[in-house]
Amino acid sequence: MSEQRIDLDILIVGGGPGGLAAAIYAARARRKTLVIDKVYPGGQLMYTAHIENYPGFPKGAAGMELAAQMVEQVKNFGVEIRTEEAGELFSDDSRIIVKTDKSEIRAGTAIIAAGASWRKLDVPGEKKLSGKGVSYCATCDGMLYRDREVVVVGGGDTAICEALFLTRFASKVSVVHRRDALRAEKIVQERAFENDRINFIWNSVVTEILGKDKVEGIRLQNKKSGEESSFDTDGVFIFIGNIPNTEFLPPDIEKNDQGQIVTNQKMESSMPGLYAVGDIRAGSIRQVISAAGDGATAAWYADKYLDALEQAPH
Repeated sequence: MSEQRIDLDILIVGGGPGGLAAAIYAARARRKTLVIDKVYPGGQLMYTAHIENYPGFPKGAAGMELAAQMVEQVKNFGVEIRTEEAGELFSDDSRIIVKTDKSEIRAGTAIIAAGASWRKLDVPGEKKLSGKGVSYCATCDGMLYRDREVVVVGGGDTAICEALFLTRFASKVSVVHRRDALRAEKIVQERAFENDRINFIWNSVVTEILGKDKVEGIRLQNKKSGEESSFDTDGVFIFIGNIPNTEFLPPDIEKNDQGQIVTNQKMESSMPGLYAVGDIRAGSIRQVISAAGDGATAAWYADKYLDALEQAPH
């Protein structure tokens, strides 16, 4: 690990919409700010084909396009974005210290916008066939299935939006959902039900992904009858929720039963000076606009927190 040491006012871990919005507000408060992201900025926006519910874009916008504009805005305010992965976080003498794969960063406050990772089915064949027909990103892999049949697992907003996106390429998209009703936003449901390329397999779960060198099908179990069956498919796209990326945080930070960081209305966590925004935060509605709002709120109060520290008698 590098011995490079960086001193800051505000460190932002994660370059998705929440982290980028926080960076804009932190920079405008004239705080020395750094954004780190283990891959590249944009977060899950980079895997979203089209966003039509972000204000200011009446015709919608491609996820990558919106992410690129946010990054440009952050850089215009002079904030550096570095590719580093947080490995450990702890506090010491009112400073928050983050050790990454490249440096040690010491900051007065930190805003955690590290997001979440796709939840796996954890069934036989999933790991073996990942990248060989099993995918967690329709935007990345959808074009590989032109005129072929695919399965989408899940019933929330992401699953149904991605199913609709896949109809641009696939001849048929079969949505497997463990219940008999979707959880997705009503307008998204309506579009899916009206699309003749989408059909639904209700009250069912995937118990195995079949294939030797590539996906050839799935095994299904009906949750009501217990009946098992096989279903031929060329690809399986899995969208069954997220696991918050909190592995680098101290275990005593308060979290809910899903592992998300518990915050107050200021986005403060149970650790003084540590804020959490976006999908990693308990109560998040997992939307681009809400993540950006979280980021603005966290940066606003992080600045006030630093003001209080600076004005305290020494």
